[in-house]
Amino acid sequence: MSFNSSAALLDALVLAVVAGEDIYGYRITQQIRQAVDVSESTLYPVLRRLQKDNCLKIYDQEFSGRNRRYYKITERGKIQLALYREQWKDYRTSVENILFVENKADQGGESDGIS
Repeated sequence: MSFNSSAALLDALVLAVVAGEDIYGYRITQQIRQAVDVSESTLYPVLRRLQKDNCLKIYDQEFSGRNRRYYKITERGKIQLALYREQWKDYRTSVENILFVENKADQGGESDGIS
């Protein structure tokens, strides 16, 4: 599966969060931490990579007398997010087929011969 790397997972999560609204880095980190343990120092290279790949655009906006950097998803980012979502469905199904399928030996199927 192509979706099993942590980099791809972080890319997908960042794109999903940013797709919901233009958002700044700290808030992205807070939302992603609800699903996975990630630090800001891990997240910012992901944001830079997604920007470099034209999946995100950035702009600065004043907030309480300071500039805050916001991230906005691009059309390319939306396409990439849709691809990640499809890959996630396939990955999740494959994992669930192993984790949640009843043992054939328990159902009267073949056994390993060990008693």
